[in-house]
Amino acid sequence: MSTHQKLDKNISEIYQRISKVIPDVEWKFHAPLIEKINKLKKEKNAVILAHNYQTPEIYHGVADIAADSLALAQEAAKTSADIIVLCGVHFMAETAKLMNPEKKVLIPDMQAGCSLSASITGQDVVMLKEKYPGVPVVSYVNTSADVKAETDVCCTSANAVKVVESLGVDKVIFLPDHYLANYVQKNTKVKIISWQGTCIVHEKFTAREVEDIRKQNPEIKVIAHPECPPDVISASDFAGSTSSMVKYVKEKQPKKSIISN
Repeated sequence: MSTHQKLDKNISEIYQRISKVIPDVEWKFHAPLIEKINKLKKEKNAVILAHNYQTPEIYHGVADIAADSLALAQEAAKTSADIIVLCGVHFMAETAKLMNPEKKVLIPDMQAGCSLSASITGQDVVMLKEKYPGVPVVSYVNTSADVKAETDVCCTSANAVKVVESLGVDKVIFLPDHYLANYVQKNTKVKIISWQGTCIVHEKFTAREVEDIRKQNPEIKVIAHPECPPDVISASDFAGSTSSMVKYVKEKQPKKSIISN
């Protein structure tokens, strides 16, 4: 009898959802932990929020809500749970706490950082505002609490252009992702003053890799996040936020796709 058959019905159902990506030999290590975590959540009246980038055993096994960073914080604000466990990087837990000041917010690993968030500090924002007096600051939600504190308005990759244009000004300071700022600039007439921050994961993708993949898979569709370099976005079939990419795949139903995210 396999490991998932020995456990309770709920755990077996979880395995059925992820059996294609987690072999039985690995599942035997994950299953007891998943079972214990899910029981502990009920005992402590806790909710687990997992970012979209989490591994299958977390995303499908223990997460109550899985989404992008802002959506997680918004969902956290709606929960009646006493404890919020944020399975993501440090700034995500900070954002969840900002939206839930009366609740206990936990992050499993205090060292879980983000290169993009770490590329700028609140003091850097103060410096920029002194250099460009009166120019509003728009910060990507993927920033620390001290950066948000010096920001006029936050945005996501999905609404960045809309937020920038909603301010009714001729120029804005846009932080911290340089590539996202470049993407926004191409889609608005508002002058964008950017910061040289990047995500070490997104900047690893290259247009050459996209070309090589297309040669090996002629029918493939390539979709990219705006945090990718401009040449990668240009070489892709579609560029958009995580939610937009998910929507694209659902609506277009491509036979094969690769996501630069």
